[in-house]
Amino acid sequence: MPAKNSYRSKLRKIKLLLLDVDGVLTDGGIYYSASGEELKKFHTQDGYGIVKLRQAGIRAGIITGKVSTIVARRAEELGIEEVYQNLDNKLSAYEQIKSKLNVVDAQVAYIGDDEFDLPVLERVGFSAAPADAVDSVRRTVDYVCKRKGGAGAVREVIELLLRSQDKRIGDGK
Repeated sequence: MPAKNSYRSKLRKIKLLLLDVDGVLTDGGIYYSASGEELKKFHTQDGYGIVKLRQAGIRAGIITGKVSTIVARRAEELGIEEVYQNLDNKLSAYEQIKSKLNVVDAQVAYIGDDEFDLPVLERVGFSAAPADAVDSVRRTVDYVCKRKGGAGAVREVIELLLRSQDKRIGDGK
């Protein structure tokens, strides 16, 4: 992992945070109800972090390989407008989002946890992974979280980002 000052300078440029879902916003588990409906568990600290991020003027988006009405609902609750689901090629969605929002690689951060995320993680200005990401991802990213996916890893990165940009929202500082 690079020195703290190295990733802080990268974080100062970020205008957009993109997120994987399973293993990042969730713990990666697959849960089913008795009727067979798929369920997902999201951490409230991550949700509030996304709210703080948006209040600070930084956009958020989701790129995920699976399709889920649960993800669409959570994104809507949090005001995340850029939601790309059911993708084999996350890099294609990444390029579409960059073009649509008129940002360059250096202005984008991405949090991913598995091999499907590597093409995007290798392109963005700042890359991060939850503590329980696969080894190849942890070796690639700028920052490995102390927290696991679905257990506050997203909030951890958001707090780093906001501190690096001297933006304090909702914490009384």
